[in-house]
Amino acid sequence: MTILDEIIAQKRIEVAQRKEATPVSVLEQMPDFKRLCLSSRDAIQDLRSTGIIAEFKRKSPSKGIINDKADVAETTQGYVRAGAAVLSILTDEPFFGGTPADLQAARLANPGTPILRKDFVIDRYQLLEAKAWGADLVLLIAACLTPEEIAELSMQAQDLSMQVLLEVHDEEELDRSLTHTIDLVGVNNRNLKTFTTSVDTSLRLVERIPDTFAKITESGLHDAETMQTLFRAGFDGFLIGEAFMKTADPAAALQTLATDFTSRMLTSTNLYNS
Repeated sequence: MTILDEIIAQKRIEVAQRKEATPVSVLEQMPDFKRLCLSSRDAIQDLRSTGIIAEFKRKSPSKGIINDKADVAETTQGYVRAGAAVLSILTDEPFFGGTPADLQAARLANPGTPILRKDFVIDRYQLLEAKAWGADLVLLIAACLTPEEIAELSMQAQDLSMQVLLEVHDEEELDRSLTHTIDLVGVNNRNLKTFTTSVDTSLRLVERIPDTFAKITESGLHDAETMQTLFRAGFDGFLIGEAFMKTADPAAALQTLATDFTSRMLTSTNLYNS
């Protein structure tokens, strides 16, 4: 059994327990359920945007504890001040140390910034949770869903006015999973079998993603030079978490990276125009 298999098996148990503890009728009465969702795609593709989806992540199966001291409200507010276009909040507790309260705290602290619920979505109930907790964007991972499940869940998310980020790891996942109810396509550079990362995965897949989708590169992003290479290849956004969270001040790390990236882009543009 792979770690992904283990996570999904645990998720099925967790979702069943949550359904019993909190009926859909309760979720639908939560204040944020009726909130008008923000567009993550617009925030990322805005010409003034850094394109950075900044992630709050306490731990991971491959790295263990990354940062169990950071406060979610303080960190995410710092991310936004430093230029994050979108926030990503882990809500899986057993494997990533996240909770629903983290997403709710981030929403309260950042009312004008789109938020991704980062979790392993396998059931419509989780979409309703995401909406109730204040998410604008949900993640569907091709590696743990069939094409039919992706089509159905993405349509259900759209019906709730949330956008959808489809995550793929290779050509096969990409080709079988694309559907018109997806808004953003993310290429995860992490190999699920070895947990090694290589941005060559993104560079290999970018041209296979139609321009009708916003293109996001995920994992293994640590420096502005790599970001610049990926941007020039065609990516609109960058999902980055560990590079920030492993530092004592995640927001300051984002600020440094964003400033370096912006400077590089301006310099290359000026050289091109001169």
